[in-house]
Amino acid sequence: MTRFTPADLEAARDRLVPDVVADGLDVLFCGINPGLMTAATGHHFARPGNRFWPVLHLSGFTPRLFRPSEQAELLSYGLGITNVVARATARADELTAEEYREGGRILHAKVERLRPKYLAVVGVTAYRAAFDDRTARVGPQERTIGSSRVWVLPNPSGLNAHWTAATMAEEFARLRHAARA
Repeated sequence: MTRFTPADLEAARDRLVPDVVADGLDVLFCGINPGLMTAATGHHFARPGNRFWPVLHLSGFTPRLFRPSEQAELLSYGLGITNVVARATARADELTAEEYREGGRILHAKVERLRPKYLAVVGVTAYRAAFDDRTARVGPQERTIGSSRVWVLPNPSGLNAHWTAATMAEEFARLRHAARA
């Protein structure tokens, strides 16, 4: 993996990272927003401490552990990636409430257009802010967007100490079973 200096990472601030999407996916995973490492590399969930890729594999979504640079291969498994807020920041707490709300509106339109079976938002706080649902919990939601069901997953950030990779993989696997049913 390329080593980035603090200046390289700071230069990636506000950069946009293209979605990995297609029509009719089984699951469209939705992160909060790109971190600086993701923006610097152009690959989703690229920060070394982020557990998204290991958990995706542990849960059975992928047959092997993918590297962030292999993100396009997810499409062949019926999986994609987008974000609630498109602009890159060092931390999610740099985002404003209005950015979350606007991101929720944009995401809603994107899901209506792409029609995945499931939209899986990784991070209950982001889901609550984007969709103004203060009572949401991890798991399936009552909300639908068109024909797409909504599932909230734990945030795979290494900073989320409430969930281990194993317990996250269990929740991701629940979604995998529902999406493949």
